[in-house]
Formats: sequence, C-alpha cells, structure tokens
Amino acid sequence: MKDRKNRDQNPPQNTRPAMGAPGVSRDGDDGGYNAGIAVFSYIVGGIIVWSLIGWGLDNLWGTRWIVLAGALLGAAGGFYLSHMHGLTSHRSTAGGDDAAGAPSKDAEQ
Repeated sequence: MKDRKNRDQNPPQNTRPAMGAPGVSRDGDDGGYNAGIAVFSYIVGGIIVWSLIGWGLDNLWGTRWIVLAGALLGAAGGFYLSHMHGLTSHRSTAGGDDAAGAPSKDAEQ
C-alpha cells in the first residue's frame, strides 16, 4: 500500500531526450550509421520528388529538360537539408589531429 501511495505522489519522469535531427544525439555525436542513412534519404528523396515534379511539368509543357533540372534541384536540396540539420558537420578525432587533412607525423621526421 505504501508503494502505491509513493507511486501516485511521484509519477515517473520522462527519460527520453527531446528529438532533434534524425541521427544526431543531443550531446553533438553524429550517430554514425543513422546520420548516414538520414543524409542518403534526404538526397535520394529530394531527387525522386523533384524529378517527378519535373517529369509532370515536362508532360504538361511538352519539354524534355525539366526532369533533369528537377533531379539536380532535389540533390542540392537534400545536401542543403542534411547540412542544416547538422548531419554533415566536420568532426575532429579524439586526439585533435585531423588525419585526413595533413600528413602523418611520421613523415615529418
């Protein structure tokens, strides 16, 4: 009976963090695989949607080039969205050295 009274007075707290961008955790870690899938889906989804819009406009107006412009616009929009959601941010390694950006320290000796 005492446990039930304590439970009623202290309801459980919501332990789930607030949702941000897909694939990105609250502490700034990018989520690895999930972030890659989110970037891929933004780009491919943009290409598909804007290509279909371009295809429809091509059929409506009797042209043949708007579908290509729509695909390029969709790809650019996908990159833009993934960048704005923080999925394509630059990360440095734990030691602070950027291995891809400079030659190794062994080559300097």
